[in-house]
Amino acid sequence: MRQAGFTLLEVLIAMAVTAFIAAVAYTGIATVIGGAEQLREVGEQTRDMNRAFALLDRDMRQFVHRPVRDEFGFLQPALMGGPLAPVTLALTRDGWHNNGLPRSELQRVHYYVEEGQLWRAYYTVLDRAVDSEPQKTVLLKGVEALDVRFLQQLEVLSMDRNLVADTRNWPTSWMTEPGASPIAPPVALELRLTLQDLGELRRLYVLPPAY
Repeated sequence: MRQAGFTLLEVLIAMAVTAFIAAVAYTGIATVIGGAEQLREVGEQTRDMNRAFALLDRDMRQFVHRPVRDEFGFLQPALMGGPLAPVTLALTRDGWHNNGLPRSELQRVHYYVEEGQLWRAYYTVLDRAVDSEPQKTVLLKGVEALDVRFLQQLEVLSMDRNLVADTRNWPTSWMTEPGASPIAPPVALELRLTLQDLGELRRLYVLPPAY
């Protein structure tokens, strides 16, 4: 009896069909994996962004009018910032739980951008010594810039046609010369955070009044 089998042409056709199906399947799987990875990255960025703004919101809400002394003994304002200041944004906040430790419940915090990352730093003391070192945390990656604008008094506040605060003429720095008396805090500030993927984000904060 003759044995039935595949011809060489049939084998080549079957291999070609199998390779085509495998290529299509691989492309589909790669697309799904790429989409899942992109979704994961977006989710992580959204989580980090929400955490960064949550910390900023809390620090601004708990701001207190308490100047501090730097490591050279000079008085620094309760809040300062901008390109003329040593750090983009620095302020004194309340509500730091000391957990029974012999320290103040006030805390000095700094916000700045370095190497494409938004950092938050704080000191364990208000009036620093020469050897005082900050505790640093990266809040957000992919950051291009952090800018701050300050409103000195409500009388100069103006609104645009959409009833949004016009901050174009607000000062971009809030600082005094070393050794000079610290200035009073502004009544409000606008924070501009520029991200690589999302562009510029803005937050407007009204500072608590002094008591």
